[in-house]
Amino acid sequence: MAKFDSILGTIGNTPIVRINRLGPQHVNLFVKVEAFNPLGSVKDRLALGVIEAAEKSGALKVGQTVVEATSGNTGIGLAMVCAVKGYPLVITMSEAFSVERRKLMRFLGAKVVLTPASERANGMVKKAEDLALKNGWFQTRQFENEANPEMHSRTTAREIVADFAGERLDYFVTGFGTGGTLTGVARVLRRERPETKVIVVEPDAAAMLASGLPQERRADGAATASHPSWKPHPYQGWSPDFIPRVAGEASSEVLYDEVVTVSGPEGMKASLSLAQKEGVFVGISAGGTFAAALKVAETAPAGSNILCMLPDTGERYLSTPLFADINADMNDDEMAISLSTPGQHLPPKAAA
Repeated sequence: MAKFDSILGTIGNTPIVRINRLGPQHVNLFVKVEAFNPLGSVKDRLALGVIEAAEKSGALKVGQTVVEATSGNTGIGLAMVCAVKGYPLVITMSEAFSVERRKLMRFLGAKVVLTPASERANGMVKKAEDLALKNGWFQTRQFENEANPEMHSRTTAREIVADFAGERLDYFVTGFGTGGTLTGVARVLRRERPETKVIVVEPDAAAMLASGLPQERRADGAATASHPSWKPHPYQGWSPDFIPRVAGEASSEVLYDEVVTVSGPEGMKASLSLAQKEGVFVGISAGGTFAAALKVAETAPAGSNILCMLPDTGERYLSTPLFADINADMNDDEMAISLSTPGQHLPPKAAA
């Protein structure tokens, strides 16, 4: 086993896993499981990348407070990085996102400031901007920071190219939150594997890229209001109510070939199938990306290799609709199994 100077050395080098029981038999379907990052998501990469870039440029001073707006995964990654490096961290987060994420960030030492759900992602971004300006804090600006896609070009993309060296890579399928994974990986694939078709996934309720409609922005590039094609969806951390500048760069640079949309139920069904058929435990956004990969697989030529990004672990979603039908108490089948043993008394209900 390798030895590391800190937990930060374990970020990246996540495994690519073959899918064997799900999907059509005429293609080879693979997933890159970002839950293997130390804090359980692809955003660990972003967190380390933006902090180290700020340190190198001098934009982040020793002991300075870091502030960021996040649905959770970036905040959790930043909390880990800031804990190691000694920076105070303040997170702004819409109250619409799961309580697990708030607790994880606070457990790691971050302060979490909640914004009204009605203000959506734009509200938490504006709050972070206001706090940074008022207090002189360093704002990481994940949605527009070039260090975000650069980190993925330097790590995620290099891992993919190495893992498919000497093999076909016909399709790369990914959703987007900030657009860092999409833009950073696609830039490298366009240059080194131009035969690879890049597929970007959106919720059908928030098909902003697919709509072709522009995003209304301020002079500094920030979104002024929700995108006209955005409606609420269950994919936390995926497709905020604006097209981030980083994701917009992927569009302007023509870094993807097709947009595939998926519904909330499709994503949750795919996440459950991955757990119960492949033993791969991931969240709703990963399920949505995988659901799109299955759509791509249906019409892909025989023998195609398809790689799908799975951005985080399912443990971020225990309080969400993903687990709505998963009970702590025994169901009827489990009760029948328990009572089938002679002499056994009715077990007590599980503690809440």
